[in-house]
Amino acid sequence: MAVVTFSKNQFEKDFGKMDNSMENKIAMFGTPLDEMNSDELRIEVNPNRPDLLSYQGFRRALKAFIGKGKGLKEYKLNKPEKNYSVTIDSSVKDVRPYTACAIVRGLKFNDEKIKELIETQEKLHLTLGRKRKKAAIGIYPLEKIKLPITFKAMEPDKIKFVPLESEKELSGLEILQKNPTGKEYAHLLAGKAKFPVFLDAENKVLSMPPIINSQATGKVTEETKDVFVECSGEDFDILKKCLNIIVTSLAEMGGEIYQMTLKFGTMKKETTPNLQPEKLKLSLENVNKTLGLDLKEKQLKEFVERMGHNYNSKDSSVEVPAWRTDILHEIDIIEDIAIAYGYENFVPEIPKISTVGEKDIEEVIKRKISEIFSGLGIIEVSNYHLTIKNDQVEKMGLHKDSEVLEVVGSKTEYTALRENLSHVMLKNLSENVDSEYPQQIFETGRVFSESSGNIQEKEMLACAISSGNFTRIKQALEYLFRMLDLEKELNFKETEETPAHFIEGRTADIIFNEKKIGIAGEVHPRVLANWKIKMPTALFEIQLGEVFKALKG
Repeated sequence: MAVVTFSKNQFEKDFGKMDNSMENKIAMFGTPLDEMNSDELRIEVNPNRPDLLSYQGFRRALKAFIGKGKGLKEYKLNKPEKNYSVTIDSSVKDVRPYTACAIVRGLKFNDEKIKELIETQEKLHLTLGRKRKKAAIGIYPLEKIKLPITFKAMEPDKIKFVPLESEKELSGLEILQKNPTGKEYAHLLAGKAKFPVFLDAENKVLSMPPIINSQATGKVTEETKDVFVECSGEDFDILKKCLNIIVTSLAEMGGEIYQMTLKFGTMKKETTPNLQPEKLKLSLENVNKTLGLDLKEKQLKEFVERMGHNYNSKDSSVEVPAWRTDILHEIDIIEDIAIAYGYENFVPEIPKISTVGEKDIEEVIKRKISEIFSGLGIIEVSNYHLTIKNDQVEKMGLHKDSEVLEVVGSKTEYTALRENLSHVMLKNLSENVDSEYPQQIFETGRVFSESSGNIQEKEMLACAISSGNFTRIKQALEYLFRMLDLEKELNFKETEETPAHFIEGRTADIIFNEKKIGIAGEVHPRVLANWKIKMPTALFEIQLGEVFKALKG
């Protein structure tokens, strides 16, 4: 949960006295009050609602929830004026390939509003931006910038500017080595031959994202009336949502939003921001079935609009605000309807069936496996069923055209069903290369494959040890089967065909009850390099189906 701080005085001007009734409404909205004093409110916001991290976004949503401004709020978008453009140079392709930009004019800042803006920016960095890895936000006083803007990558020693809140000019590399903010986020540019920068028409540096703004052109003050806003990162869709959150918050402060033209090379152009709502179908039958209610369409419309959406009864569709990052599917709208209906209004019912509950035997076995490995100091991990195609294919040494089970219409980079646990084990290790070694992890979970047009699911167990070798990973598996009293049925056999991610000659098939259930071995150095893992690593992965059969008796 993110905790945001709002002015109590401003809140009471907008909503009335902060009494028990209002506190209950805030809690029922899903943002409980964490703390309150005479000056401030501290409110908990779920990470899936970054649009509530600013006071302006929270006020807009809460007003709709309590019925003071229902439906989708519209904001006027002004077309790009002359030189309202950003050229994205091809040099940023391998560093930070995308940006989404806007200009907001006619603002009236004071010290409190500047603090609000900075806090919103930092909360978005931590949540939606994943500590600036996926998205970094820059806000600049337009009066100090000459348009148009260029986004390009330069060699670190050729980048020179005075970082924000500093007095001395530093190079790009010096900023990462000497500046406090630069040192904190240096890992985001580690190993890059070039660093990204925003330059104005006079080649003045605006910032070096995702690290820091320039003192000369990147500091908003109470004299600032117009701002240039940019969000940079690797996922253009995330950046556009992030930009929408920022500019609509600034519009709530009284600003006018102006679009900018983004020029990718000589052909491709984009215009941002785009506040066009997304349309999703909503079935009244699905709503009632999911929530156990008997809502009529009029009630449905009321609840949908109290959560800031529009409902169209002609085609049973919902218009979702362009700043909502959490609405991906009909079920997300149904969750909003449940919030508007009020969880306190749901009546618990005992099912009209007679059942006797007991633990599923396979879950009991998995718990036992977890206890055994935990006793060895091996840490359990849990990963998404959806994965990134490149992680499952190219990083594992397979040809880039290898087929995977891809989902339709994914809103994120996670587009494929995982077909093994081995690649997610390596992904976990690659994200913890700075942690203490040895690193030992395991996971039990489902993987997916296709057979005759149908999706098949299998329960798997994988374990990885870094630094580790074949002997060490074999010992871990043997200990597990010994503790399960199954060691007599366990054998190892030389692999006839070594998978691409293993070293030939350092790999073995895992045989149980005379059936191959998996494979163990040392990971190939080429694959370790793909994952930027510097330590020798060994892993095994087995199907648990035969183990379940043996233990069920």
